[in-house]
Amino acid sequence: MKMHSDALLAMIRDGKPMTLSQQLRLTVQLSVPAIIAQLSSIVMQYIDAAMVGSLGAEESAAIGLVSTTTWLFWGLCVAAATGFSVQVAHRIGAGDMQGARAILRQSVTATLCFSLLLASIGATISSVLPEWLGGDASIRYDASLYFLIFSLFLPALQMNFLAGGMLRCSGNMHMPSLLGVVMCVLDVIFNFFLIFPSREWNIAGFFFTMPGAGLGVKGAALGTAAAEVVVATILLRYLWTRSAELRLTGERGSFRPVLNTLKKALHIGLPMGIEHIVICGAQIMTTVIVAPLGIFAIAANSFAITAESLCYMPGYGIADAATTLVGQSLGAKRRELTRSFAHMTVFMGMVVMGIMGVFMYLFAPQIIGLMTPVNEIRELGVMALRIEAFAEPMFAASIVAYGVFVGATDTLVPCLMNFFSIWAVRLSLAAILAPSLGLKGVWIAMCVELCFRGAIFLIRLKRERWIKRV
Repeated sequence: MKMHSDALLAMIRDGKPMTLSQQLRLTVQLSVPAIIAQLSSIVMQYIDAAMVGSLGAEESAAIGLVSTTTWLFWGLCVAAATGFSVQVAHRIGAGDMQGARAILRQSVTATLCFSLLLASIGATISSVLPEWLGGDASIRYDASLYFLIFSLFLPALQMNFLAGGMLRCSGNMHMPSLLGVVMCVLDVIFNFFLIFPSREWNIAGFFFTMPGAGLGVKGAALGTAAAEVVVATILLRYLWTRSAELRLTGERGSFRPVLNTLKKALHIGLPMGIEHIVICGAQIMTTVIVAPLGIFAIAANSFAITAESLCYMPGYGIADAATTLVGQSLGAKRRELTRSFAHMTVFMGMVVMGIMGVFMYLFAPQIIGLMTPVNEIRELGVMALRIEAFAEPMFAASIVAYGVFVGATDTLVPCLMNFFSIWAVRLSLAAILAPSLGLKGVWIAMCVELCFRGAIFLIRLKRERWIKRV
């Protein structure tokens, strides 16, 4: 399949006509491994939540309290990497491999410096963040410690995003997907030994002591960080020495960022960063709205968000494929092919996430049940997932259309659209409904807003103002 996708991508660069069947085949071939990569990252969060959830409601609430802030920093790292990887997709689409490698070298220096700045900011605010978010005094210490460890390992996470993004934009979806699965496995192994204390096991009458550090929430953070470090190292080495289009071995070049490259990266990445701030800022405000509802509501809200991610992450995988296909098609100056890939990927995302929404509604009790043994949390989590299931197709439209716009370097207007939708629709409704309906009101507001957001993104996609003059 990898050779076939390479041949199809070469048809884009070489200006050869592509049938609808070939376009669909290429879209599927790039989307499937990208979906696996996205799902693996969410499975890792699911594993953390389930393992920590077995310790009790307070430990779950501690991670849930700062989860939206970790996603904010995570999103900023993604935006920084995307600012450079989209440029690489355009260069590869134009057949300029040397120029693509030059951008890659510059991106390593720029994003590493950016992630070090984020790490210092995160470490500085970690001690006061739980109090800012209105968390109960009983969970503030664990929440603060979890966020501190997350912040200190941000440079490794940044290199992970950069290397994976560069490979995906070159058309290699398989290696990031494979390493995503490896990271999940490593996360389970590290968490198993770091979260739980030493305990006696009995297997078929044979008793032995299973060693463990017993670090609880701290162990969950360290286990995830260790998995990220290992995978980032492997991805960077592969990108550096094995990537057909981007390997740097044997080629000399400067790692000093060039002003023109930085300007283009800012043009692409800055609106994306603002968009992540808008979305995660709204999630943080949602956390503030949920926090007074109690520890059970905080934990259920966090678990439901993590569980829902299993449903919408396929959309982000297809969006990654859309960014690559649109970026390379525009780089090759093929306007009609760009339009075709845009419509095809958005439709595919809506179908896939619509099906996932049905499964999420039907199996909500089992999904939440795997994450926590606490009945009060389970009931609230199931309610939230079943409300959100109705929004999944329109949520997919906004996710994949955004990936299309990123590939076309059109990120400012979608950022403003997200800002209006989330802050004017979701938060307003949540603030109105939460006092009377509790957590149910918060998730009703989220469902309504996602449907509205999907509608306005479909309208922008149809009008085609995002297609630049090529």
